[in-house]
Amino acid sequence: MVTKTDIIAKAKEAILDFDDEVAGEVAKEALATGISPAELIEEGFTAAMLEIGEKFGAGELFLPHVIAAADAMQAAIDILTPELERTSAQTKSRATVVIGTIEGDIHSIGKDIVATMLKIAGYKVVDLGRDVPIKTYVEKAKEVKADVIASSALMTTTMVNQAQIEKQLKESGIRTDLKTMIGGAPVTKAWADKIGADIYAENAEDAVAKLNALF
Repeated sequence: MVTKTDIIAKAKEAILDFDDEVAGEVAKEALATGISPAELIEEGFTAAMLEIGEKFGAGELFLPHVIAAADAMQAAIDILTPELERTSAQTKSRATVVIGTIEGDIHSIGKDIVATMLKIAGYKVVDLGRDVPIKTYVEKAKEVKADVIASSALMTTTMVNQAQIEKQLKESGIRTDLKTMIGGAPVTKAWADKIGADIYAENAEDAVAKLNALF
């Protein structure tokens, strides 16, 4: 008898082995056995990605490893998304969040985890992907009547663009209609205060907790 613990362990292993095929199979197995996609993502895939992130930070892994692990997680998320959306459609979404990795930045691991955790927490998430031009955040926020714009920057050279989001939102007249949330490796609370962002999120859990406190 395969237990929930076994499947969650297998999910972690698939990410740590950079195996998108196995990750997809584990996702299907979880759905077939009635395991909550949210639980599988949180305790299996995301836990493994955080481990990958730590190893990357310690210099034990390199960027190609991180991308391979993120691809494996994405393969599983693609399979779990319809079920996640079905369950979240039954409950009223808390708020609409437009999220993306800032222009000039092609890293999306942290942003992907935040987007997934927000979906699990009941938010409607519009994921713009990576290397997102500033005007795209503003246009999409207008289009979907966003409650929050969240941007991730992984380099000091790209985090300056987060200040541009604030500037362009003011120029377009919608800054007061929404909240802005920023995060990413070089980003700090002091930077958020300096540019006038409403929320600094240290990690995915912090992002969810701070938005839950607001909505």
